[in-house]
Amino acid sequence: MKSKKSSSVACPCGGGELAACCGRYHQPDAPPAPTAQALMRSRYSAFALGLEDYLLATWHPSTRPETLGLEEDAGVVKWIGLEIKRCEAGREGDSEGTVEFVARWKVGGKAERLHEISRFVREDGRWYYVAGELR
Repeated sequence: MKSKKSSSVACPCGGGELAACCGRYHQPDAPPAPTAQALMRSRYSAFALGLEDYLLATWHPSTRPETLGLEEDAGVVKWIGLEIKRCEAGREGDSEGTVEFVARWKVGGKAERLHEISRFVREDGRWYYVAGELR
């Protein structure tokens, strides 16, 4: 049986194999995501994989909740897709960026979606999720 971190496992964000895509950012000693979009994708994948520690570590301290309670979603929520609609700034040399996306999942066979414009900031060489505006 292969682990979820195996390189032959598809990345939940749809960008290829997990280890070569978002999985490379999920490890505690890994380099940070280089762009706001890379962080957005890695955060979506972290939600799909139940990686609460990563999500909290990449959430800006000014808006970060204490906990997300992802263990309650385990086996209940099935993440089924991510679509990046647009990005503004958020490149390696930028200090701010936005990513508009649609995330889809199923709960009990019922499809759900989240359309959000997320704001990111880059501090000390790391991108952080700040907040999102629902569409």
